[in-house]
Amino acid sequence: MLEQKQIWIIVLLFFCQHAGLGEGTSKHSQACEGSSLALKCDHGFIHVDKANYGRTSSTVCSAGKPAKEISDVHCSQKTSLQKLSTRCNGKTSCSVPAQNSFFSDPCVGTYKYLDVSYSCVQSRKSVTCEGKQSHIHCDTGVIQIKHANYGRRDLTICKHAKATSATCYSNNTGHHLSRCNGKKKCSLHASNSVHGDPCHGVHKYLEVTYNCVAKKHHHDHHHAKHH
Repeated sequence: MLEQKQIWIIVLLFFCQHAGLGEGTSKHSQACEGSSLALKCDHGFIHVDKANYGRTSSTVCSAGKPAKEISDVHCSQKTSLQKLSTRCNGKTSCSVPAQNSFFSDPCVGTYKYLDVSYSCVQSRKSVTCEGKQSHIHCDTGVIQIKHANYGRRDLTICKHAKATSATCYSNNTGHHLSRCNGKKKCSLHASNSVHGDPCHGVHKYLEVTYNCVAKKHHHDHHHAKHH
């Protein structure tokens, strides 16, 4: 009986490891104003779920601060999530400054902090240097784009004499690559003519993370709508 239980435990552990249970578990980090916050994934890529640079608690980052600097607990910066996502999504590690110079000041006179919740998600990754072409594909299922950026977030990727900035982001990349969703294979073109030029004079690259997911059939969706 004991031996049978051990076998079931081994089978369960094997299932958990290969089914990815626990994958995407949310992490929560905070950093006081003036410092920086490090996000890190040992497995998978960063996906920011929530973010706020401001103050929603009178106790967080409050040591030694006068009451007037921590009394406003309704301070939010609406662009926090977008800024964090652009900077960190699809990376394995990311450092973010908890500073007004990066987020702008949502409540002058209040001592703020950066509050972030993020997940480590399992995805495939593709990098295409500027001027080159490549493709992504799924042997099983179809493509679902998780994150895309045509620009530069790392000086070591696609090394080039004009790789002079690591803070070059494009707001249009995801929109352009939405054409890949639902396909088995999709071509990628790392060029200004396709994605625009988010940082003139900087050598860029097209960075894409994606998953292969089950294809949704139109008749299944139509059938679901009528039940």
